[in-house]
Amino acid sequence: MKKFLYAILVLGLIAAGGAYWAYTSIFDPNTAFSEEKVELKIPRESSFSDVYQLIESKGILENLSSFDMVAGWMNYKKDKVAAGKYVIKKGLNNREIVGMLRSGNQKPVKVIFNNVRSLPQLAGQIAKELAVDSVTLSNYFDQPEVWSQNGYTKENFMSAFIPNTYNMFWNVSPDEIVERLLIERKKFWSKDNRKAKADKLEMSEEEIYTLASIVEKESQYGPERPVIAGLYLNRLKRGIALQADPTVVFANGNFELRRVLNKHLTYDSPYNTYKYNGLPPGPIYMPSIQSIDAVLNYQKHDYLYMCAKPGYGTKHAFAKTLRGHNKNANEYRAWLNKQGIK
Repeated sequence: MKKFLYAILVLGLIAAGGAYWAYTSIFDPNTAFSEEKVELKIPRESSFSDVYQLIESKGILENLSSFDMVAGWMNYKKDKVAAGKYVIKKGLNNREIVGMLRSGNQKPVKVIFNNVRSLPQLAGQIAKELAVDSVTLSNYFDQPEVWSQNGYTKENFMSAFIPNTYNMFWNVSPDEIVERLLIERKKFWSKDNRKAKADKLEMSEEEIYTLASIVEKESQYGPERPVIAGLYLNRLKRGIALQADPTVVFANGNFELRRVLNKHLTYDSPYNTYKYNGLPPGPIYMPSIQSIDAVLNYQKHDYLYMCAKPGYGTKHAFAKTLRGHNKNANEYRAWLNKQGIK
């Protein structure tokens, strides 16, 4: 009888010890880092074994065996691993960590893009914070079916992207990026009567974006932009060539050009607005929201000409007549010559 009772006691202690071990494996903190939090980036098509090795290599957990055990209990080993960028806070237990990874509860990252001239540059800015590399994203942007199925051409596809800050998941795919940004573009044009203002100008959203890109490159001085926009709209309405120097710079491909000369004006390109009337086939730059709104809310006036003012500022001298413009231009050329700018 005593042996039986002893055996029962031993089994009870073993059971209690097992229960305690199971409890601590599940609920005790199991992080090994001193920082407040660490990031864990799980690539697409990863297995549990990949995740385990990643956690081990980064030294995230104090006890990997208990994590492995809890992952088994919670069926994380059987489930398809959810890729993404996860934030593991100091002091989390195995149940919390496995639950987060199993549910795919990842933290969005901030994607910021602006001030780009080309789609490859745009891809580079977007890819900085994401799992997709810039080359893959740039190649995706360069696919004709991507432009055409969304109603764009290669030349105006840039106008699909409104510069801003967006929250995205780290493992987002190229097609998901474009889909998301097209939704954001639609929201942008629906706000502040932008679509209605574009319709009133009898211009498409892509044309507004293209004109805004020229306005953006003409002046860094914000208050001037509605005036410049009004000037170009005056020229478009009258069928006068825009003769915008930034389009000549873009056409020539020399973005370090400080002074546009007659030899540059003859370069044959649909982007050369000295050679061809109307707007170029697409934007020459990614305009800021301020420049887009400057076109939509342009200043009404009779100016047809403008010229940079002498000095290193960004302001312009405006004129209603060619005579007045020539006077302003001669003053500016004289200043350029005096500064040795060629």
